Amino acid sequence: MEISWLQAALLGFFACLASMPGMGGTVIGNYTLGRPLVGGLVCGIILGDIKSGILIGTAMQVVYIALVTPGGTVSADVRAVSYIGIPLAMIAVKSMGIDAGSPEGMALATSFGSMVGTLGTVLFYGTATINLAWQHIGWKAVEQGDFHKLYMVDMGLPWISHIICSFLPTLIMCKMGAPMVELIKVYLPMDGLAMQTLFTVGALLPAVGVAILLKQVADSFLDFIPFFLGFALAAGMGLNLIGAAIVGGMFAIINYKIQMLRIEAKKAASAAPAKASSDDDDDDEEDI
Repeated sequence: MEISWLQAALLGFFACLASMPGMGGTVIGNYTLGRPLVGGLVCGIILGDIKSGILIGTAMQVVYIALVTPGGTVSADVRAVSYIGIPLAMIAVKSMGIDAGSPEGMALATSFGSMVGTLGTVLFYGTATINLAWQHIGWKAVEQGDFHKLYMVDMGLPWISHIICSFLPTLIMCKMGAPMVELIKVYLPMDGLAMQTLFTVGALLPAVGVAILLKQVADSFLDFIPFFLGFALAAGMGLNLIGAAIVGGMFAIINYKIQMLRIEAKKAASAAPAKASSDDDDDDEEDI
């Protein structure tokens, strides 16, 4: 499997869109196109193998499912994971004859994602550093009252930063990905200690992602019950992720309706004493 210049350019373009809030807001850019689950679909469409792209993207998404950027601190760049790691992992899986949905394929995918994600932090901070120059231009425009110039500062000039730190690295690394994977095959054989270690570590990374997610959302033992229910549905009833998501969505609707009823009950309870006190005031006025 070889990536053409056009395919590499398209991957670089989506890497820019995935990290540019001006494209359509952070929700569409970073939190949608930048996620490995969505990036896997995009990479699969561009490279002509949607199934492998989705499977590899899903495996990488589990690792970064709880990734947050508090105060701009980034431990891994999912933009690089999605549009550099997934294409390279697809090349590696195809060239090594591994099924993308097998445990070996998923372990290899998560390992590639982790390596590229750490490298992507350099690109992230490089983009932020270049953007400082555009911020100075924006502040100067505000001081001069030239507010129309802010549109260029917000949605025009950042393209320069992302072309340098997103488009070009993605273009080069994806285009040169096939020779790099061939070197890995030659110097790191499948039955060697290095590749076996890579598979073992890669198989453990999804557990790390789920553990980070649990640490953020689970405050008590009762919070673990929904997670155990999902495992029980998958193991006992043979439900896949889509089926479990539908069942979870139904429980979410039920919980939402219960919470709304509680809020309405509290409002009614708080309104009753106020009405009673107003009636007492009316009685006092009549007595006077």
